[in-house]
This record gives sequence, C-alpha cells and structure tokens, in this order.
Amino acid sequence: MINIVDDIRQSIKDIVRQSVLKNIEDGNIPDIEIPEISVETPREVQHGEFSTNIAMQLTRMARKAPRQIAEMIINNLNLEGTYIEKVDCAGPGFINFHLKNDWLYDSLKIIQNEKEDYGKINIGKGQKVMVEFVSANPTGPLHMGNARGGALGDCIASVLEAAGYDVTREFYINDAGNQIEKFGISLEARYIQLLKGEDAIEFPEDGYHGEDIIEHMKEYINQYGDKLLDAEPSERRKELVKFALPRNINRIREGLEQYGIKFDVWFSEQSLYDSGELWETINYLKEKGWTYEKDNALWFKASELGADKDDVIVRSNGFPTYFASDIAYHRNKFLKRNFDRVIDLLGADHHGHVARMKAGVSAVGVDPSKLEIVIFQLVRLYRNGEIARMSKRTGKAISLTDLLEEVGKDAARFFFNTKASGSHLDFDLDLAVKQSNDNPVYYVQYAHARICSMLRLLESEGVKVPTVEDVNLSLLQTREEMELMKKLAEFPDEIRICAQTLEPSRLTHYVLDVASLFHSFYNACRVKGEEENLMKARIILVDSARIVIKNVLNILSISAPERM
Repeated sequence: MINIVDDIRQSIKDIVRQSVLKNIEDGNIPDIEIPEISVETPREVQHGEFSTNIAMQLTRMARKAPRQIAEMIINNLNLEGTYIEKVDCAGPGFINFHLKNDWLYDSLKIIQNEKEDYGKINIGKGQKVMVEFVSANPTGPLHMGNARGGALGDCIASVLEAAGYDVTREFYINDAGNQIEKFGISLEARYIQLLKGEDAIEFPEDGYHGEDIIEHMKEYINQYGDKLLDAEPSERRKELVKFALPRNINRIREGLEQYGIKFDVWFSEQSLYDSGELWETINYLKEKGWTYEKDNALWFKASELGADKDDVIVRSNGFPTYFASDIAYHRNKFLKRNFDRVIDLLGADHHGHVARMKAGVSAVGVDPSKLEIVIFQLVRLYRNGEIARMSKRTGKAISLTDLLEEVGKDAARFFFNTKASGSHLDFDLDLAVKQSNDNPVYYVQYAHARICSMLRLLESEGVKVPTVEDVNLSLLQTREEMELMKKLAEFPDEIRICAQTLEPSRLTHYVLDVASLFHSFYNACRVKGEEENLMKARIILVDSARIVIKNVLNILSISAPERM
C-alpha cells in the first residue's frame, strides 16, 4: 500500500527543510521558525512534476528577495537517494523539481505487485468512522435525492475504507413521530375503504396517497380479513403500521441492494424511545443547563453553541421533537458506540441543520469537529432535452427503481458521482443509455473491456502478462506512455484527496482521464508485433491500466466488464 506520489512529496519537503536549516546554520538566513512546506503539482509541464513556494513564504522573515532565497535553498539541496533529476527556479521564486523517469517505472512495479490492493493507503489507521446516508422516510419509495445521496454516501464510505478507516454504513429509520402517525391514519383509511367502500371514511388530505398503501391493506385483508374493524382506532393504526412498515423498509432495502448499497446497520429511531436513551439525553441537557422552558415547551440553547436560533426539543404536548431524537441519536453514535468520526449526508434543504446538529453534539460533550455533514444539491433529470418528471413505465414521479430500470445501476452511480456534492446535477437519461464514447461510463467500461480483449488475444497466441521484475520498463519512452504512467501513479494520491475532501467526484474524473490516456496510447503505440522486450514493457503498462480502471470502478461499485 504505497503512495509513491505522496512519498516523493514528503521527501521533497524533507530535503527542502534540511536545506533551509543548513542555510540558517551557515548564516545565509536568520534563525527563524520554518513554516509548513507546501509541495504542489505545477500547472505547466515544463515546470516539472512538483513545486514549492517556500521561498516566497520566507521572504518577510529572511528579509531577502524570494528568488535569492530560492537559489540558496537549491544550492544546499541533497538530492542523493531521491528521484529528483534537476531543480530550478521559476517566476517570482517557485522551486521546481524535475524527476527521473525511474519513479514512473517504479510505479508500474507497485501496481503489478499490489494488484487489487493498488490505490489503498492507510491515512485512517483503523479509525472508526460511521457514514450515515439515505435514511429515507420509510413511508414511501426512494426518490432522486435518495438516489444521489446513496451513490455519494456509498462511494465516500468505500473511499474511506480504501484510505484505511474502519467504516460502518448506517441507515437511520425514522419510525417514530408525526410521519408514522400519518402513515397509520392513511393505512386505516384505506383499510376501512376497502372493506366498507370509499364513502365509509374520508381519506385525509395530507395523508400518504401512494399505491403502496392500498397494496399493503389488500394484503392485510387477504391474511386477516376485517378483524380490526371494531378495534379501538389507536390500536388499529398501531397494528396496521406494525404490518406495513417492515414491508416498506424491506422494499427500501431491496431497492438499495439493487443499487449496489448494503448497510451494516439499520438503526431505528423508535429504539431511542424504547431504550430510554431519548429521555436520558433530554434530562442530561437539562442537568447541564442547556435548556429552558418557554410557552410550556422545552427549548435547547442552540444559539449559545453557534446556531442561529434556539430549538424546541419537547413540545407543549409533552412529545419530543425530531431534533431531540437527532441529538440522542448522535449521542448514541459517539458515546454509546464510540465512533471517532461521524459523517452525515443530507439533502439541500438541510443547510440550517448543520449548525444546530453541531450545537447538539457539543452540548452532550462531543467535539463538534468529529461530526461532518455533507450537503448535496438537487438533481434534474432530462429526457429528449426536456426536464423529465414522470416515469415512462408508471406515469408517476421517477423513483430509484424506475431509474434503475431505465438506465441501470452502473450509469446511475457513475452519473451521480460526476459532480461535486455541493453542485446541482443535471442527469441526461438518454446519454446514460447511449453506447458511445459520449457516455462517460460506457467510455470507461469500454477501455477496460478493450484491454481485456487485447490481453486475451495475446494469451491465445502464447503471450502472457510477464513478471514485472523480468521486464525492461525503461523502454517506455513515448509521450503517450509517459502520460499514462504518470496518471496511473497518481491513483493512491487521488484516494488520499478524496478521503480528505469527501468528494468522490474526483474519482470519476480521474478514471475518465485514465481511459482517455489509454485510448491515446492504444492509437499511438503498437503492442502486438513489436520487438519482444518493448512488447513486454507495453503489456505491463496495458495491464497496469486495466488494474487501475478496475480498482476505481470497484470503489464506485460499478462493474468492469471484460467483454462489450
């Protein structure tokens, strides 16, 4: 699990720091505290593989021109044992590092040795992280917000696993409170209507009008008939919810599994009531002085902890609010189950929830920086160049199931991860099913299939992927080979950045770049029919591209077909 890019970056930081210390020792630079040394990738290729602006950072403290400082640093650099071939100064004082090709050849060796583990790193060091996502209302089908949040959350979890974190995927079931009451009333109304006729009871205007409500009640009547007709209404609703809710949750579970998502934990909000944790948390907040009474309700002093305003946690009727449940739930995450870090994914309408939730965890004694909330924006579906709101199959709002039937899991997951979470996403349904290079997921999968086809053809002629140690990789010299090798070498560092930023959209862009560079290599460089040693080196490069594409697609939970 080697990140060669990060290793080189660190070695540059070390030798630059040693050079600054040597200049201080020689009296060229005053005895100053050396700031954090930043090493970046220059935009222009001619400026080398890496660059640092340390000379500009030291200007004020050293009272010297940045280019003068840069030259002093360069003159005292010890390049022994590094990949650095030459160092120069550019612009106002940037120090640029040009590497020997050896680092690219070594990166191919790493890929070939690590194979399916290539890209994995260990910045997490086993830290316990929970990623809570989707957590859809269990009273209805999964919608496009759930679909985007699902793809995003699952990919974040996979990236963190690849970065060395111990990750738990969790779905929070909102099975308590107002929506469950409304669910029960809706079930009851359909139950009575099916048995006595539609005029027997008026269906509540704000009830759940979905076909699933009718389906559940037909199924209940088939099994149990009219046994609840004479029951007390609250008992009847309770019984009907008990029958229908697990079926809804199971549908959600099955839909998400078709989408490639499996949760480790399905956590029930109701369990916070049943275990006493909800009132335990409310009483804790009272004891710590974080509450006050107003208008017969209990308020949480969220504004004292960074939120815009205070929030009710117990209503005037004595019932706790959803926010109270959220605080108890997060107390459970951190203090009962001891997660080091919690990541919540929420839709665009939850912006105001971020500060409130951080205030909540702070009040129960948890460092609020341990809670990270990723807000993702809305999705617009397009069909035939126009906004698509209805399913072609059902004529109703497009659900996750409808989307999977229309475009498939692979396209859906890829498209939802092409934009940063904070950006609105336009999803072209026609493009997602197009079998052409215009379709990004097809383009990537085709690159993988093409490589597999090449390797199969070679193997049929008795040419297998050679052992990398037996190959002269220095024969790889063309621009196309160099660019592809460089991109492949960057994969572990892409994982690092994705894990730190929680932005998996980087991976879709990265794998598109790999596919594009492979196609460029394929069009410019022969493999079969070349001189044997060069052929072997190119086979290693081709196979390394296959490994990287497949590893990226695995993290995205997208298939890597060997034939297309």
